[in-house]
Amino acid sequence: MTVASRAVPFVDLVAENEPIRPALDEAVRSVVDSGRFVLGPELAAFEQEFASYCGVAHCVGVASGTDALELALRASDIGPGDEVITPSLTFFAGPLAVASVGAVPVFVDVEESTGDLDLELVRQAITERTRAVMPVHLHGRSADLDRLEELAAEHGLWLIEDAAQAHGARWNGRSAGTVGRLGCFSFYPSKNLGACGDGGAVVTSDAELAETLRLLRNYGQSRKYEHELLGTNSRLDELQAAILRRKLPHLDAWNEARRRAAAAYFELLDATLDPPVPDASPQHVFHLYVVRSKERDELQRFLFKHGVETGIHYPIPVHRQPAFRSVAHVACDLPVTDRLASEVLSLPMFPTISQEQIRYVADRVHDGLAHL
Repeated sequence: MTVASRAVPFVDLVAENEPIRPALDEAVRSVVDSGRFVLGPELAAFEQEFASYCGVAHCVGVASGTDALELALRASDIGPGDEVITPSLTFFAGPLAVASVGAVPVFVDVEESTGDLDLELVRQAITERTRAVMPVHLHGRSADLDRLEELAAEHGLWLIEDAAQAHGARWNGRSAGTVGRLGCFSFYPSKNLGACGDGGAVVTSDAELAETLRLLRNYGQSRKYEHELLGTNSRLDELQAAILRRKLPHLDAWNEARRRAAAAYFELLDATLDPPVPDASPQHVFHLYVVRSKERDELQRFLFKHGVETGIHYPIPVHRQPAFRSVAHVACDLPVTDRLASEVLSLPMFPTISQEQIRYVADRVHDGLAHL
């Protein structure tokens, strides 16, 4: 069956998992046979291995990426009356985590070329109540960690990285998620390192913070029935940890495959869309391959009609979500955020995408733009 006669999926988790299926089957069988399902040896081993991969001292596995963000804020003693500066062009989970601890998400605009926080606007938004800056490493590209680190230090703020889309991404040799005091990851199945269900982690080189996180994720218990903190139940379970352990050794190769796919897209689509598509940077792990078009919605419909699945990240910025009308503070106008939200389109991207599939997608993009 040719590509033209079937859909090119947005992601293909079956194709990604199939080559390592024996290892995944063994992982599940091993956990079931052990009878250990919560806070067992697989989690301890994964935490050590992922911390080593990131280049930090500690990793604390939790139940989801959303929980990773919320627990990172709680471990930082951020709560009611505090402000956290963050982008609105992101998934709902980050601002939700801020609101969940009682703090106020403060939205500022992003840079046109990257979608990253505009740091000059961040400076202008800092008040006496600002406690943290929470950048998002959008689409698999690390934000400018050097400038973020400098700004946070200058103003005495916590730098908490939302690295949910950036497993393995780097900035000038430093791994995304490791420059701030805390870095938060999601292991949702479609992530570059994905579990077979929900999962997340917080990484840090601060031993005290790591211990606080371990208490918070497990009801605040230092030992059974002895509760030092008002914690919660948010533990990365043994099955997911075992699966992630078997996947982690493949992450760099999968990221390199994504870069090759991005380079192919870039060559085939360069100068087609305005502005140009992202460059294939060796530090970018291309969780998503995002292009822009003023005819985005029409182009998406055309591609779907011709068998190409796409996504939009994100069609409604968080500051325009009804749930945040009375919760967040918009520190300035967000014209770039609104413009990007109306123009961005994510093309199929996964490690096993073939050159034939990429060419088919690119050809349909050309066809679609010519017909719009």
